[in-house]
Parts: sequence; C-alpha cells; structure tokens
Amino acid sequence: MEGFDRQLVALAPRLRRHARGLTGDAASADDLVQDTLERALRYRWRFRLRAGAWWGDGADGLLSWLLTMMHRLRVNAYRRADLVTYTDTLPDVPSAAPEPGLRLDLARALARLPEAQRAVMLLVGLEQLSYAEAALVLAVPVGTVMSRLSRAREQMRMLMEGTPAKAADANPQAAGRAAGLQRVK
Repeated sequence: MEGFDRQLVALAPRLRRHARGLTGDAASADDLVQDTLERALRYRWRFRLRAGAWWGDGADGLLSWLLTMMHRLRVNAYRRADLVTYTDTLPDVPSAAPEPGLRLDLARALARLPEAQRAVMLLVGLEQLSYAEAALVLAVPVGTVMSRLSRAREQMRMLMEGTPAKAADANPQAAGRAAGLQRVK
C-alpha cells in the first residue's frame, strides 16, 4: 500500500464521523464515505497536482480535499433526492456529556438545522476547521461561513432551550401583517 492509500485509510474514521453528522443515518453515511474514498482513489492525480499550491501538503490538505468531495457528493445527492427523511439514529461520536438524553437532544436539534447551517456547524465545531478552511470546503465566502455558523448556533440554542422561534424569524410576512404592516410594491 502506498502513502496516499495509507493516508486515506487513516482519515476514514474522521470522514465517517463527519458523514454520520451530515446524514444522521449510518447506512447513508457509509455510502457517502465509500463514494468519497472511491472518487479520491480514482482522481488521486488531482490531489497531487493541487497539493503544493492550493490544498497544502500532507494529511491536512488531503482531509480538506476529501471533505470538499464529500460535501459536493452530499449536495448532489440532496438535490437529486425527491424526499429527504431523517432518523433518530445517533452518530458514533464519543460524547463529553455523560447524560444520554442530552446527546439525543443535541442530535435531534442538529438534524433540524437547514443543510447549509448543519454543514458549517459540523465542519467548524466537529472537524475543528478554521473559517477559511470551511469556506474552501463549501466553496462559499468566509463571511457566509461566519453568518451561517452564527445562525446555526442561535438556532441550536433555541432548540435546546425549547424557546419557540420568533414570529419574524419563522414567517416575516405573517409577522408584518400581524403588526399592521403591508408590503407595497
């Protein structure tokens, strides 16, 4: 086994952990990891071309490259899917909290986040990527990563506290009508 293959094997648990957080389902996560690793092996020459300039050297650059592929595969699959289902299965991530109920609440709250916010939350919070690295993985500006992360954290806080969403946040048009405001063109 050559060095590239060894690095892929070493990064597979991190990829699986990230995929479980994205999908919320063990079978879908395993499929996503397999598709990502298969594509990485097929296009390893692209990583080697980019290794010195854009992606950096070593395992960090390889991880970013793999997470980018995984994210793009997930987005493509998400766009193709007619129906998205969520399950109550939990990722195999060791929990710092000893209470299993809290872990379940966190997983459910994470599953309720919009896909874009969940991806940013997992990249920055779970994978410990910097904002710039997460922006590269998601192919969005750094400011977009920061704003999505801020909204995701606020949404998670509200979901964990059981606080209902503000009327203006949930439906701005209904909130405007309730306050006596009307939209004028």
